[in-house]
Amino acid sequence: MKPRNLEESVIYYGIVGTYVWFFLGAPFLLVGVAGWILLGYLLLKHFFWKDLFDTEESPPVTIPTGVWVWVVASLIILLALMVGLLKLDANLVRLVKSFINNYMRTWGLLALFPLIGCFHIRPQILYRAVCWVAVQSLIVVPFCYILMNAGVEMPLYTVGILAKIGGFSDRYYAVGMYFQDGVSGAYRLTLYAPWAPALAFSSIVHLWLAYYEKNQVLRWIGIITNALLVVCSSSRLGLLCLIVLPIARLGLTNLTRPVWLAAASVGTFAVGLFGFRIITAIGNFKAFFDSQRSTSSELRDVLARIALYRWQESPIWGHALKDEGSELTNFMPIGSHHTWFGILFTHGIVGTAALTFAIAYTLIDLLIKAQVSKIAQSALMILLTIMAFSFGENLETLAYVYWPGLVMLGIGLKEKNWLVAGYPTVHPK
Repeated sequence: MKPRNLEESVIYYGIVGTYVWFFLGAPFLLVGVAGWILLGYLLLKHFFWKDLFDTEESPPVTIPTGVWVWVVASLIILLALMVGLLKLDANLVRLVKSFINNYMRTWGLLALFPLIGCFHIRPQILYRAVCWVAVQSLIVVPFCYILMNAGVEMPLYTVGILAKIGGFSDRYYAVGMYFQDGVSGAYRLTLYAPWAPALAFSSIVHLWLAYYEKNQVLRWIGIITNALLVVCSSSRLGLLCLIVLPIARLGLTNLTRPVWLAAASVGTFAVGLFGFRIITAIGNFKAFFDSQRSTSSELRDVLARIALYRWQESPIWGHALKDEGSELTNFMPIGSHHTWFGILFTHGIVGTAALTFAIAYTLIDLLIKAQVSKIAQSALMILLTIMAFSFGENLETLAYVYWPGLVMLGIGLKEKNWLVAGYPTVHPK
């Protein structure tokens, strides 16, 4: 499968070249810049200079309501950012820097890539590209374990010049494929991601893209390799997603089938009958889950409590930016390690409401479409992954890592709604 146009080429080779950009230390800087340039080109091509292009090869582009919801939500978050900065008496220079660093390279990407997905990009391009990344991972991972056994410390190097240009922490420009856990002493893979849970996040997204690849050899390489990367990252949330999301897919994509409706009825009755035991079991599981890496759980709990307490100082618009941490938080910023506590702290009720509405609308939209569309099914599973990791990571910070999934969201939102269009309620084969 080959790209048919410039936008497909940028997306395809952008994904396939993941390890190339990683070893150059460039993903954090490159993904955002390339995305905004590509969007500018596409807007000019399809809305301003469309007479210069062959209309047969470039049919009209329609942007669905779901993508506009994300665009508006990101702009509301931008408004909250600007208001928060003005409350801090920020000057023009700081406003511009924050617009670039804290919007165009973070929250803005959550709307940018779904918007790009509305243009002429086939989902098969994404499926095939992530499978080739999985093939490369099969080559890279053995070398990682050889380096581990040889005692080679990570990162191998940091691209300092890009760190000066791009800003943020040096870890975003560091080439380190694993690290040794300070508590357990075990090695955890990070590969092209900045930290281990981020690798698990990206791998789950890649897994659900690879799941719909038609080439069976590449498909199974993509599925198995990404599942192994989640295991090797030792991410608790990633491992939980490996177990729960396939079960969720079976239920959520078969809601119109009588057998599943009957099963849901029986399940609802069982929940009511054994509700107390189920709640107790969930509580026990959470305690077990937290105990597996108690230091990390305690740190996240401290960050959450501080973020909630500090949020009350500016509940409507928030504090604009994450605050520096102290020894109590292991010097992790206040507002990190959790999307919802983070956005509540930085962008207040306004930003939190915008993100909540965007995710809720997208969930309902894709849930309806997923009953008849495999494309919507893929997008739905990616959305569920994003929702799951929002409780352990900052979605905006890692958008440059899982961006192929955001493009897939745009493609999924572009699918026709069969309830409105009158499509028969049949399942895709």
